[in-house]
Amino acid sequence: MAKILMKGNEAIAEAAIKAGCVNYFCYPITPQNEVGEYMARRLPEVGGAFLQGESEVAVGNMLFGAASTGQRVFTTSSSPGISLMQESISYMAGAHLPVVIVNIMRGGPGLGGILPAQSDYFQATKGGGHGDYRLLVLAPSTIQEAVDLMMLSFHLAEKYRNPVMIIGDGMIGQMMEPVEFPEHHEEPELPSNDLWAITGAKGREPRVIKSLFLDPKLLDDNSWNLYDKYARMEREEIRFESYRIKPKNKILIVSYGTMARICQTAIDELEKDGVSVGLFRPITLFPFPSKQIAKEAKKKNIENVLVIEMSTAQMKEDVDLAVLGAKPVKFYGETGGLVPSPDAVKEQIMKLIKNPNDELKRR
Repeated sequence: MAKILMKGNEAIAEAAIKAGCVNYFCYPITPQNEVGEYMARRLPEVGGAFLQGESEVAVGNMLFGAASTGQRVFTTSSSPGISLMQESISYMAGAHLPVVIVNIMRGGPGLGGILPAQSDYFQATKGGGHGDYRLLVLAPSTIQEAVDLMMLSFHLAEKYRNPVMIIGDGMIGQMMEPVEFPEHHEEPELPSNDLWAITGAKGREPRVIKSLFLDPKLLDDNSWNLYDKYARMEREEIRFESYRIKPKNKILIVSYGTMARICQTAIDELEKDGVSVGLFRPITLFPFPSKQIAKEAKKKNIENVLVIEMSTAQMKEDVDLAVLGAKPVKFYGETGGLVPSPDAVKEQIMKLIKNPNDELKRR
């Protein structure tokens, strides 16, 4: 496979096509507009359908309708646009529809800014819309991983008949890196979508795909079916990466996405100076790898767990719950488009090594 230099947004778009998704609906919003521009050019070449909706609300309903036919569909947007889709996302989860949603995050709240941030962690992982539902949430740290997870996400959406969200910041969307695509994309076999999709009722009973259940017993059954589905995700879909985790580590960093790459650079530079630090990188933000983090954090050599993210300590809440007070959990981060440098990360690490009981100051 030959490597191609591509911008992240365009690589995400091509990965969807390679995964067999030729139905894309969107409404333009920075910093992910290149996805729509790329799909508008590429989809006619592969017999696909590109449609720009009049709003993100309209796009959400387009996704519901298209997914109901059993076809692979996806959209991309950014923070406020994802907020406008939340009602439809909840409907799609309640109706058990496989859809892929990509959020190239802004800083927030409000309109915020288009520079790199990880401010939508709560929105993605805690159910941004109404009702008892969850999304399977994936967080790539490189453009190649964004490609790989994008192709995986369609399989996972169909495996669980549930929306899957990929979240990345502006760096993932805008930077360029060499990527490669498989010549032949193969997936584990799943039951045919024809078993549930609306394909025309000739020769079979009509089907209705909906999230409205006026009978309390049917609504209760659907909610518990969703609960069981998310429990299965927690058993089967947790993904993470460990980096330079060793018995001599005194600090365990927990970070995700492109922020984790910056942490890796800091860790590599410290290693040359004889300072050993480990990194735990969640790839699935839901299901969150709580048990795996707890196992690493509770090792005798670890004095502090340091959460580093480009938000106001959103993921730290899940790390706190994972560690449950077994070790101190400290936080360092910036938000709103301010990206911590490797030198800034190293400075915080050295402060903790010298004074393990001190709290870190964000500025």
